[in-house]
Amino acid sequence: MSTAYPLPTNLSTTTVTNTASLLRIVALGLISAAAIASRLFAVINFESIIHEFDPWFNYRATRVLASQGFYEFWNWFDPTAWYPLGRVVGGTVYPGLMATSGVIYNFLHAFHLPVDIRNICVLLAPGFSALTAWATYMFTKEMKDESAGLLAAAFIGIVPGYISRSVAGSYDNEAIAIFLLMFTFYCWIKALKTGSALFGTLAAVFYFYMVAAWGGYAFITNMIPVHALTLMLMGRFSSRLYVAYCSWYAIGTLSSMQVPFVGFQPVRTSEHMGALGVFGLLQIVAFAQLARSHLSSKQFQNLLTVSVVAMGVVGTFGFIALTYMGWIAPWTGRFYSLWDTGYAKKYIPIIASVSEHQPTAWPSFFMDLQLLIFLFPAGVILCFRELRDEHVFVIIYSVVASYFAGVMVRLMLTLTPVVCVSSAVAFSSLIDTYLDPTQPEGEEESEADSSNGTNTAATPSKKEKAKKPAASTSALNDIVTAATSQSSSKSKSKGIWGLDTRLIVIVNAIGMLSFFVFHCTWVTANAYSSPSVVLASTNPDGSQHIIDDFREAYYWLRQNTPQDAVVMSWWDYGYQIAGMADRPTLVDNNTWNNSKSHIATVGKAMSSSEEVAYPILRKHDVDYVLVIFGGLLGYSGDDINKFLWMVRIAQGVWPDEIQEPNYFTPQGEYRVDDRASSAMKNSLMYKMSYYRFAELFGGNNAMDRVRQQTMPKVGPTLDYLDEAFTSENWIVRIYQVRKEDLLGRDLKSANAFAQGKKKKKSKPVSRRKAIPV
Repeated sequence: MSTAYPLPTNLSTTTVTNTASLLRIVALGLISAAAIASRLFAVINFESIIHEFDPWFNYRATRVLASQGFYEFWNWFDPTAWYPLGRVVGGTVYPGLMATSGVIYNFLHAFHLPVDIRNICVLLAPGFSALTAWATYMFTKEMKDESAGLLAAAFIGIVPGYISRSVAGSYDNEAIAIFLLMFTFYCWIKALKTGSALFGTLAAVFYFYMVAAWGGYAFITNMIPVHALTLMLMGRFSSRLYVAYCSWYAIGTLSSMQVPFVGFQPVRTSEHMGALGVFGLLQIVAFAQLARSHLSSKQFQNLLTVSVVAMGVVGTFGFIALTYMGWIAPWTGRFYSLWDTGYAKKYIPIIASVSEHQPTAWPSFFMDLQLLIFLFPAGVILCFRELRDEHVFVIIYSVVASYFAGVMVRLMLTLTPVVCVSSAVAFSSLIDTYLDPTQPEGEEESEADSSNGTNTAATPSKKEKAKKPAASTSALNDIVTAATSQSSSKSKSKGIWGLDTRLIVIVNAIGMLSFFVFHCTWVTANAYSSPSVVLASTNPDGSQHIIDDFREAYYWLRQNTPQDAVVMSWWDYGYQIAGMADRPTLVDNNTWNNSKSHIATVGKAMSSSEEVAYPILRKHDVDYVLVIFGGLLGYSGDDINKFLWMVRIAQGVWPDEIQEPNYFTPQGEYRVDDRASSAMKNSLMYKMSYYRFAELFGGNNAMDRVRQQTMPKVGPTLDYLDEAFTSENWIVRIYQVRKEDLLGRDLKSANAFAQGKKKKKSKPVSRRKAIPV
């Protein structure tokens, strides 16, 4: 065990080792506690509640699993989803998250601990964040040492880039996926370093767990093959690489195919062909190594040339032929959208409409990573200095994850672990360098040693120290020099001049860490701990004001509508309606069906006039229509701001009926005031959002606080829908679809008659023929 300062000689090696192990265990325990505690702001400020949208379906599915058992969950048919189609849940879901919560629930109840399944779901992500910190420690320890591992664990425990998807209540697949990602990578590096089939098998087992938990498993599926291929291209093929990769690929692929939602994708989709290709290439290289030991040099060269050409031609044409025949599925639209950021907007607007699929803005990197974004490149440079096999993996991971995090906001989650690892390596090297008490030798001493061959032990004077260039040397050069210096030149020691220089750097490092902790705490408490179903604002006296419109509206639906009443809304709110209101929905967040029957149909109904939308609503048995409106309160996530995506998706199916330019003014502006286009004013979405809105302002000009536009004093009217419920702050508005008129009249005429308006009679057509003059 290396130490900066000498330890007392009366301490045995065993005592020092045990003490160091105990301190590391205590440090990891404190880091785990900090990781869990920092994710509990949502529970403390609000309550124990499921957040966002997707987690509500995961929670419903977990309740079925906990109450009825795994087989009932596996065969569960959900009739409330995608009315009237329904959804076979077992074959369309990654079950790892629900199975994990179910195991914990049954384990606790086996010991007679009656913990509610909701609390398990709410606290699962904070609990797994502690395991993620431990897995990151183990991974980073393989890169450098235990001190770097502890720093990496501390970084990932509180960094906002990971907390954003793992706060209490964020019951989504990412809650357990990052732990599985890091531990799978750790097992892979361990298997590669030791050539152990055991660690290769462990990597495969946790890879299977990852496949069952998150669709992002494709990142592992391609990262490990790219690493193996790079090592072979660098001439680092070995039996260790062969054993590690073959054990991981063979067991991991067979295991992943046991997940029904994945099925035969590992051998039939283009995204998985890279791993299969590297597996085949490994067999060829291993065969070549075997043949080299049994053949002469000339025979081996001839065999190698023929084999490589033949295998390459056969493999290429085989891949093309199988793809053409449909056996291997081509690249998906999601894959193309990663390389062309405008692809989804042009061809798959349903993907582009999701906010987390947008390119990442530069401020997001600083908000989610803060100090680490500056340390990250330094850690990657240090990996280049040694360039062991595991360092090559970190370099590849850094490049790939940096690109994808820039393309899509959601993939910031996969970048965060490697940023923490690289930053910990850099920061640990900094601390090691400036805590090392070794003083460098003076120039005069070095010249004397080189000319006379004698060693001098003279200590440089203060004046000599002042003349030394070490004080003005950049800290990065000192770190790299000290971290990578070899013991080949033993006659000349290297280090940092003076205690004052060390103190300046160490104090600055501690200050940066303190500021990093404050930043992470502030961002977590204010930006990432607010559940989307419960909003909060500040009263004039500084106290918190809770805005609970979503749950108020969902509770009204649950209590005041028939159990089989069908609710139509934009797909964002489908899971919440099913989870809290327990009512069938036309579309939900499982956006698997973009055909005329569902998402595009909802977009068409919302963007059409009442006369066009009403037959669509009746055709799909819609009883209630729910819209989100933030114009009164200033809630910017409302449906008017999402409306253009509804138009674009509908236009993709009905380009002759729905056209996006019609919803802009002649000047190309998106407006909702007097200058709004006629298509915009007549759309069902506009009418439902602004119906009776002007009445709130008592005859004064109504103001939309989101769009900052003055609304007309006379608002829109509705003939085919009735207002059923509007929440306290007008955020959620629910309308009931009228039934057909009993007398067979169209509802617009019937509504006009009920209000006492006479229908204008058209001028009768003259039956007399014109007399020619």
